[in-house]
Amino acid sequence: MHYLFLAVAIAAELFATSLMKTTEGFTRLWPTLAVLAGYTVSFVLLAQAVKSIQVGVAYAIWSGVGTAAIVAIGAVFLGEPLTTIKVAGIAFIIAGVVMLNLNSSGAH
Repeated sequence: MHYLFLAVAIAAELFATSLMKTTEGFTRLWPTLAVLAGYTVSFVLLAQAVKSIQVGVAYAIWSGVGTAAIVAIGAVFLGEPLTTIKVAGIAFIIAGVVMLNLNSSGAH
């Protein structure tokens, strides 16, 4: 159940981050409220997830998946360039998350 909380926390963070540009520097009310709501939901659910998942592991998954997904969203929907350096960086992030998970398996 706690990994479900983590997955929804990631989705809420992706929602909020994807909308951030539409706030125009937090000068537009409705996009700003949507971003703040997304981050609020994300942090509340992340807090629930860390009740059973090690904080370092949960945060690594949350931030790593979020970063990789935002890079993909930027490339696909916002026309941002996807360079070799970006792909390599994401690969390192994923490797780090996997290493943290392997190191913490069985530990509570």
